[in-house]
Amino acid sequence: MSDNGIDTMSTSADMRAASNHAETASRLGALKDLPGSWQGVGISLIARPDFSGNSENGIYLQLNLLREFLDFTAIGSPVTNRGSVQDDIDIYGVTYLHRVVDEVTGGALHVEPGMWLNIPATSDPAAGPSIARLATIPHGNAVCALGAAVADEFTDVPDIPEASTIPYPIGGTPPAVGEENPFDEFDLSIPTDFRTAPLPEAITQALVDDPNQILRDTHHRQVYSEGKTLQAITLLVTNADDGGIANIPFITSNADTPKMHSVFAIQAVVDEHGHEFMQLQYSQTVPLNFNGTTFPHVTAGTLVKAF
Repeated sequence: MSDNGIDTMSTSADMRAASNHAETASRLGALKDLPGSWQGVGISLIARPDFSGNSENGIYLQLNLLREFLDFTAIGSPVTNRGSVQDDIDIYGVTYLHRVVDEVTGGALHVEPGMWLNIPATSDPAAGPSIARLATIPHGNAVCALGAAVADEFTDVPDIPEASTIPYPIGGTPPAVGEENPFDEFDLSIPTDFRTAPLPEAITQALVDDPNQILRDTHHRQVYSEGKTLQAITLLVTNADDGGIANIPFITSNADTPKMHSVFAIQAVVDEHGHEFMQLQYSQTVPLNFNGTTFPHVTAGTLVKAF
């Protein structure tokens, strides 16, 4: 401690910590705007197995409006991966906790701890910069999905691809939105005991056919100032080629989940008063394989950075 009463040792340590945090933040790359707390709403569609023997199609279509809480925390130092055929690399990233409750009942629906990683280019394997999402789900799944970040700009409602919910034979090609759905449970005009009831009024046939419509609806309610260019960073990851999903044996036997792909878009948008704020939109599809059929489990939502 110095004569003026200032603890110089503590101050030096604080400065080093601040410097380390600043460096870490600068190396998060496309993930740099994630740290903080996000809240919002979404939709979930899942055709889950029905073992009662009373369902003609062997499914129950569960439809939920979601209230979502997503907290990101930067990992406070680089994570060094030791190389044997190339130099070491340093990975920077964030941890996250995603909690989801039913918007109508408040009942718990989902909890997911995980990480997003910013990975530098490598020479062996030869690959450019990439990102990874690691997720753990209490049903008994652990996911490693890889991909890339894409920077974009928009002055109007962004072009959001459709997310088909139509079941199809295992190994087949996913049908496009608008094709005929052979399962009556997906047609809200047909009464059934094997679909969520009572159904929230906000869940329409358009959302059942394409849950990503909830993302477009959000943008249509927002204001885009003439001449104002807004920024977006889109994180696209999948385990279709690399990475993977590990499932407990029960999952593999009863409703196998071999793949996952997700899109998270970090957006700067403007409200009706001209105030700019951070928004996170996501869409995720997890195919569930059972009864010889692939049933897309689709979730989509919009969250706003609260803290």
